Amino acid sequence: MSKQTIQLSLSYCIMIGLWASAFPGIRAGLAHYPPEHLALLRLLTGSLALLLIAVITRIRLPEMKDVPMILLLGCLGFSAYHILLNIGEQTVSAGIASLLVATTPLFSAALSGLFFRERFGAAKWAGSCISFFGVGLISLGTGNNVQSAAGILLILLAAFSESVYFVLQTRYIQKYGFIPFVIYTILGGTIPMLAFLPGLGEELSNAPLHSTASVLYLGLLPTVVPYFALAYITSRVGPAEATVSLYVTPALTLIIAWVWINEVPAFLSLLGGMVTIAGVLFTYRKSGNAITTAPNLCRSRRRRKQNA
Repeated sequence: MSKQTIQLSLSYCIMIGLWASAFPGIRAGLAHYPPEHLALLRLLTGSLALLLIAVITRIRLPEMKDVPMILLLGCLGFSAYHILLNIGEQTVSAGIASLLVATTPLFSAALSGLFFRERFGAAKWAGSCISFFGVGLISLGTGNNVQSAAGILLILLAAFSESVYFVLQTRYIQKYGFIPFVIYTILGGTIPMLAFLPGLGEELSNAPLHSTASVLYLGLLPTVVPYFALAYITSRVGPAEATVSLYVTPALTLIIAWVWINEVPAFLSLLGGMVTIAGVLFTYRKSGNAITTAPNLCRSRRRRKQNA
């Protein structure tokens, strides 16, 4: 086995393992922190770590003309995503939340059609219908009560918000690089969260150590490290191959949630989750696209212009 194969395998394990652990980590943190303080503390922790990395590696500042869009993408990909996901996980289990977030590529495909004029063909429509049928099964499996339905909707909104971030990030990743862009947007996403700073100190003093440790873990590891692993993998095998492996994340989340917080989803919800994943995979069975294929869309659009 070559050195590069070992490095790739290790990077895959780190990326998938840490992102899978984030969903039960949120549930553990929500036991003693409200959703907004959990998101703030998580992003503050991650931002401080990334700020240190940025200073050490002397990452250049973005151009002023790009700052408004970077701030907007930070709000969508981190502020809105984390708050909506945290609120949703108050009534939706960690495993089911990870399955719902797996709808992100469907939203990304639709948005790519809107922004990059990519055709949303029959396969994508069929895959979308299959996936949202799965979401309906998930809703039935959670008891179909108002709270669970609201939680499911909020997590789907979180997935939509993240998909906008993925689709619109293309030109900025090409301009600044993947890692600097992630640092910019996480820092940008932390700024509006400072509105929730009042009361955080009291929460920190009252929360038990294990709950605070869960939130700090979320900030230092799942919020930061997987992006570096993803950047390395993408540089070696391309975005489609790098991100398709993320469909393993929900399965691993179910195992981690069972071990960490003793959480086992209802069979009907689990079945719905599998149907949801099947719909996503059906959508991409031919194209091999994934949630970070917007650079490819942008390149194909340039080629069409050149051929015109």
